[in-house]
Amino acid sequence: MKNYLTVKNIDHLSDWVKTAMEMKKDPLRFRDLGRNKTLALLFFNSSLRTRMSTHKAALNLGMDVMVMNIGKDGWILDFEDGSIMDRNSAEHIKEAAQVVAQYSDIIAVRAFASLQDKQSDEAELVLNGFKKYAGVPIINMESSIHHPLQALADAITIEEFRKTKKTKVVLSWAPHPRPLPHAVANSFVEVMQMSEVDFVLTHPPGYELNPQITGNCTIEYDQQKALENADFVYVKNWSSYKDYGKVLHQDRDWMMTENKLGSANFMHCLPVRRNVVVEDAVLDSDKSLVHAQANNRTYAAQLVLKKILESN
Repeated sequence: MKNYLTVKNIDHLSDWVKTAMEMKKDPLRFRDLGRNKTLALLFFNSSLRTRMSTHKAALNLGMDVMVMNIGKDGWILDFEDGSIMDRNSAEHIKEAAQVVAQYSDIIAVRAFASLQDKQSDEAELVLNGFKKYAGVPIINMESSIHHPLQALADAITIEEFRKTKKTKVVLSWAPHPRPLPHAVANSFVEVMQMSEVDFVLTHPPGYELNPQITGNCTIEYDQQKALENADFVYVKNWSSYKDYGKVLHQDRDWMMTENKLGSANFMHCLPVRRNVVVEDAVLDSDKSLVHAQANNRTYAAQLVLKKILESN
């Protein structure tokens, strides 16, 4: 595997999940695999779990790690071809990517959507800029439209906690005071399409995701109906896709409550706004898997790094 940019880079999800769960039992088993190899972590946006879990994953494989917050620790980059760089950007991706590649064997990049220009966001200028010019493997630590490390960790978590072969998983929209990107929801939808589950997507009208991603997914606008007999309920906010980046309304009735959740397990990628997205009673209950998901972020990243190291 050359790069890990979306969950579609996963050839056999069940095999990947099984390998990750085995690795979790003995995280240092492949300690020598990354010896004398360097991972560069480049952050265009803030991070807690992604930063620490990917760093930890690399250490478990014996890799050296360099971290840079672009725009704070480094120059503001330009990504457009033919740019006249007479404004804020001081360096072009053509130079920056090739220089970072000289110092590292794998580059992991995190850059959110602007939610201002759909065409620009879907072009994935930052991620694809590094892919085009770096010449070394690239890992997506969340981009404008995908978060494949989170989705892989979510698939691992569901496999760990599922009790029946026929499992119902619901992804439910939730209110949030700010417009949020679609990346987590997009990748979760895609990984569920690759899984042996009964998957239902629920949200208010107007919050439909990109139809090219949701495809033939079951979409239910009645949240309560969607939640019936659910085994796992993944809750996440996203802004409008059609009216791009807009918050159409903040319907507090869509907040996840203990009563709505019932006997299902609760999932969220974190960070989460308590008593806005989900009430305390859910997050603090034994049905909450949010810490298990966060823990599995390490093994998702470690598996991706292992596969890239073995392939290169």
